[in-house]
Amino acid sequence: MIRKAVILARGLGTRMRKQEQGTQLDEKTAKIASTGVKAMIPTLGRPFLDFVLSGLADAGFRQVCLVIGPEHTEIRQYYGQTLKTRFLEIQFAIQEKPLGTADAVRPAETFVDGESFLMINSDNFYPSEALAALYQTSAPAIAVFEKNAMLRGSNIAAERISKFSVVRINPDGSMKQIIEKPDEQTLMSMGNDVYVSMNCWVFTPNIFKACASIQPSPRGEYEITDAAQYCIDVLKEKFTVHKISAPVLDLSSRSDIASVNEKLKNVKVTL
Repeated sequence: MIRKAVILARGLGTRMRKQEQGTQLDEKTAKIASTGVKAMIPTLGRPFLDFVLSGLADAGFRQVCLVIGPEHTEIRQYYGQTLKTRFLEIQFAIQEKPLGTADAVRPAETFVDGESFLMINSDNFYPSEALAALYQTSAPAIAVFEKNAMLRGSNIAAERISKFSVVRINPDGSMKQIIEKPDEQTLMSMGNDVYVSMNCWVFTPNIFKACASIQPSPRGEYEITDAAQYCIDVLKEKFTVHKISAPVLDLSSRSDIASVNEKLKNVKVTL
């Protein structure tokens, strides 16, 4: 079983900061959206991250590390002092500059302390079956989400889903390759077996070596997808692929807020 979870909550939130025509927010929500801190966006009366953490608690996880920026005092105060959780022990790690997802993982090495761990995003709500599968798995592993299930049940439009990473799977069920922002030809070659990565991983401590070894991507960031591929190609790790036929919710921009609220209205938060 995997006991520990690392949640990446450091990003700049560039899309969330942008005003969107036709999207009306109340004063409190607009103020938080302007900071780009998506984890704290009010969702049915509480921060969105509460729902993410509740999902982890329900799956059996008990130790969580939030990777935040040095300026994120509101997250630190709320999850370090205000919120009293019954099930989770919450710690913090600081990513000094927003240099990408692989760079964000590195500050959590002390928290991980040589164990395998779950890594997820703070702006995604993952289905219970994905978290439960990874909690029980042997590391390393990845949960991937059937594209058609995403189209049916998520709040993400088809043109956005095609911009996420997709995974090629070996005949033995392990991950062969992860492809960032696949082109149309790549998607066509995969036929109906398109599985999307939403950054739902189990890593061994080898990921820290990989994160330190990769080069920046063309957009100047250190990508966790490149680090995972390094683990496969160089460190010879085998990632078990868990295929999930259920959607992930995404809170990237202001226009996502209403649809996320609607889809979470019957979800109970247990912290």
